Amino acid sequence: MPEQSKTPTTGDDVRPGRGAPAATGRSGSTGFRVVGAVLVLLMLSSSVPSALYVLYQQRWGLSSGAVTVVFALYAVTVLGGLLLFGSLSDTVGRRPVLGASLVLAIVSMGLFAGADGLGLLLAARAVQGLAVGLATGAMGAALLELTPPARPALGAQVNSAGPTVGIGLGGLGAGLLVQYAPAPTVLSYVLLAGAFALALVGVARMAESAPGAGGRLRVVPHRIRVPAAVRGRFAVLALTIVAVWAVGGFYLSLGPHLALSLLGSTNYLVGGATVALLAGAATAAQLLLGRTPPLRTAVLGLLGLLSGLALVLLALGLGSAPLFLAATAVLGSGWGAAFLGAFRALSTLAAPEHRGELTAAVYVFAYLAMSVPAVLAGTLTTIHGLQRTSVGFMVAVAAVCAPAVFATLRLASRTRAEGSTP
Repeated sequence: MPEQSKTPTTGDDVRPGRGAPAATGRSGSTGFRVVGAVLVLLMLSSSVPSALYVLYQQRWGLSSGAVTVVFALYAVTVLGGLLLFGSLSDTVGRRPVLGASLVLAIVSMGLFAGADGLGLLLAARAVQGLAVGLATGAMGAALLELTPPARPALGAQVNSAGPTVGIGLGGLGAGLLVQYAPAPTVLSYVLLAGAFALALVGVARMAESAPGAGGRLRVVPHRIRVPAAVRGRFAVLALTIVAVWAVGGFYLSLGPHLALSLLGSTNYLVGGATVALLAGAATAAQLLLGRTPPLRTAVLGLLGLLSGLALVLLALGLGSAPLFLAATAVLGSGWGAAFLGAFRALSTLAAPEHRGELTAAVYVFAYLAMSVPAVLAGTLTTIHGLQRTSVGFMVAVAAVCAPAVFATLRLASRTRAEGSTP
């Protein structure tokens, strides 16, 4: 067993407590990679159905409203998992929570592969959402705790970049398989089930990192709490989270359909590639701005979101497919930067023993922002059509971004005056 390091595993003071062996040296590095892989896989699997929604609509006669209900059920069950299990890993440990999540993920892949109509599709999405909700707090906290000491910002970077990498790979990979491989509604899920099984082995072998691991298993509904001293800052940054994930929810539910409509295409790869373009641009922005101060990154991201939204509106008005793709790339870069900046700023607000709980609170806002606007957009699409609904949606998100920019600038100014970080 490697010698215990005297250096905390993150920039914060994180020391494993009772029942939690020190996750340092090679074991900590391995654990960091395993948790990062689990994050990417879970997000990848969550975006695979997005590339298939158009096919499901054609085969089963689903409306746009039904598609957004399927998408929203995922987000609602993620929220349920967060509210029930958001801080569970703070007491029982990260490993058992991640292991249980991966088992649920494998079950959901089986349900997806066997789906032959709306009922099983809803069941699969519900189980998948519960798996992600169970794992979210544990993943976020573990990545911060297992961050290599030489790169203290890496945990927050992976926390924010992991979802965009996974979403992009899922959209593009599923689009390729649907268009060019056999069994389009089965193969993606079978491959993912195998990947989750390998990840489960990795989690079983990684070191525990939670400071208070070893406590009793007790699951009770509870309110996600934010420490009173940081609620003002949390509220400001939550505006950014809402804007970012409202865009993500729209693109993951209706984005492929909108792209196919504008491009006049029937190639399923186009829908998946649209999601991949959004997420790929987000990842590139996160890599580019990884060393930029968090609040400055959030402001740059919000400005990118506003620019992207304006370009999307112009593309819809002109009916221009090339401009729509360019706008998606700009929108994605703003999405990635805004989420990175907000998450990094939020990650410094909690003490180590409450990291899982605060991370869960962040994602409660994220998944509410993903689900509620997406369902509303899907409902309005059946009444007003896809293009008019898309225009209204982009205007509404811009109305959130604008005050978020000014609030974040004020927070950055106040933070500099106090001489604190971020």
